[in-house]
Amino acid sequence: MSSSDWSLSPRLEQDTINIGDLPLSRVLVIKDAHYPWLLLVPRRSGASEIIDLDEVAQAQLMTEIARVSRALKEVTQCDKLNVAALGNLVPQLHVHIIARRSSDAAWPRPVWGVMPPLAHDAEEVQQFINLLRRKIWLS
Repeated sequence: MSSSDWSLSPRLEQDTINIGDLPLSRVLVIKDAHYPWLLLVPRRSGASEIIDLDEVAQAQLMTEIARVSRALKEVTQCDKLNVAALGNLVPQLHVHIIARRSSDAAWPRPVWGVMPPLAHDAEEVQQFINLLRRKIWLS
């Protein structure tokens, strides 16, 4: 599995804003202002499950999940983090990291399908991205 022929799924490309690349994963913001919601997408062609990565890449992914999760929790002061690798609609391996609040629209249920996506305010999402980039060492 190589990163040289990797490309982001068109669906993920359409639904996200690119923040930047960590050593293994592309970091993306989901275009839904209801929730602070990030994706990590390992840049490995053909990977659809975490077990499709070799053990070194699996360990790197866990390190990146922890780094991004800590940053998201610090930035949002959320009540809970939801971390999941589902891939039912988009088979390309990606990990959701969602900051949840007990006051959010879906609480305590999963966020999928509860509310139609809400467009981000351009200035607010850019501030959020800039802060996250600094916290996860992408600046």
